[in-house]
Amino acid sequence: MQPAMMMFSSKYWARRGLSLDSAVPEDPQLLGSLTVSTDKANSGKKEDKKSNKGNSKSETSPEGGKTAVVFSLRNEVGGLVKVLNLFQEKHVNMVHIESRKSRRRSSEVEIFVDCECGKTEFNELIQLLKFQTTIVTLNPPENVWTEEEELEDVPWFPRKISELDKCSHRVLMYGSELDADHPGFKDNVYRQRRKYFVDVAMGYKYGQPIPRVEYTEEETKTWGVVFRELSKLYPTHACREYLKNFPLLTKYCGYREDNVPQLEDVSVFLKERSGFTVRPVAGYLSPRDFLAGLAYRVFHCTQYVRHGSDPLYTPEPDTCHELLGHVPLLADPKFAQFSQEIGLASLGASDEDVQKLATFGLCKQEGQLRAYGAGLLSSIGELKHALSDKACVKAFDPKTTCLQECLITTFQEAYFVSESFEEAKEKMRDFAKSITRPFSVYFNPYTQSIEILKDTRSIENVVQDLRSDLNTVCDALNKMNQYLGI
Repeated sequence: MQPAMMMFSSKYWARRGLSLDSAVPEDPQLLGSLTVSTDKANSGKKEDKKSNKGNSKSETSPEGGKTAVVFSLRNEVGGLVKVLNLFQEKHVNMVHIESRKSRRRSSEVEIFVDCECGKTEFNELIQLLKFQTTIVTLNPPENVWTEEEELEDVPWFPRKISELDKCSHRVLMYGSELDADHPGFKDNVYRQRRKYFVDVAMGYKYGQPIPRVEYTEEETKTWGVVFRELSKLYPTHACREYLKNFPLLTKYCGYREDNVPQLEDVSVFLKERSGFTVRPVAGYLSPRDFLAGLAYRVFHCTQYVRHGSDPLYTPEPDTCHELLGHVPLLADPKFAQFSQEIGLASLGASDEDVQKLATFGLCKQEGQLRAYGAGLLSSIGELKHALSDKACVKAFDPKTTCLQECLITTFQEAYFVSESFEEAKEKMRDFAKSITRPFSVYFNPYTQSIEILKDTRSIENVVQDLRSDLNTVCDALNKMNQYLGI
């Protein structure tokens, strides 16, 4: 082995991809990371590209796949140079290289090479390496995941939080396009008002403050009727988590009978409580786009108020439904985490798997039925009916619940009850795990982006973050033990 190599911290390389420790599961002591100049090894690559222009990318182009190989060779002068010449001969681009003492034979060293090549070059290189080295482990290109190929048949989903702008604008039914049976269909003033809210929502972009709305006297009156009637029912009908947060919304966000809360105030409050934020939306979103927002802890919320002719009924989500049905529970950290998990599970899933979550849920608390679904907590008549003797109540099972049709103009045919709020969340988590998808996802809270977990490189980055968090927890436990004298 020749010593003319630069030494680098293994922590630096761990952030960039694979290493000897991650490639070989023995976890021996790493002697040191090293890099070599690959200018010579890659000097013939320009000529090779010219001669192979007509070949397919997957077979001969160095971009055909990222791969790694670990091999063992005798610790002797010039041994590594001979082997690296094989990489040059087969036009394999070396990205990273490390070495350590072999645990198999003390007279040998193990070399890890992270490289880029096509399947043909890799197979030819391995055949040559077998004559001069002992292959410890390899990860051929056909087993290395290529994101572009893997996501080709996967439904699009936002990879960073700013891309929620696309989801928010894909409204299935605009707030100004009312059906003939809508209470405000013949009210031109109401229709113009709805168009105003559409313009506000469609003009909103990620990162902007949410525009404040000056609600009319009629809109405030309608909100007041809904707020007043529901407030009477909450103490005996809503779940514990809801009741804990509702007074805080009154205190910090202006939840009052004579005031329609502003989304910007609600968003700031949620951010401090559970990490959720709110953004305006022009109308009804598809389940896929709505759940994509939850994956980023973003709740899409309408700003318009239902028609004043019938304050106790709305055929569509309005700000009364959103602010009274959803927001109080999203202020609960555990429910917020649960909501994000469901959102993450929906990313890239098939249309069949992306089912609308049941919003008409009940749970038992202290032996009594309590509501936790937004569909119930925002509807006076439905909330009373669901907890009455006339309602059909069944045991909550996500596999059957997701098949239940959501009725708009009448009460639901059945309501689903869990023995506890925690049981409902655990059943939904298990249901989410059954969703088929060729990869897993990880939400990076620092960049507010989604990372695809499919190969060892991507998983290792997450492990590094988890290791840092575990170190913090262990340090806290040690200090606690010292304080307690344990």
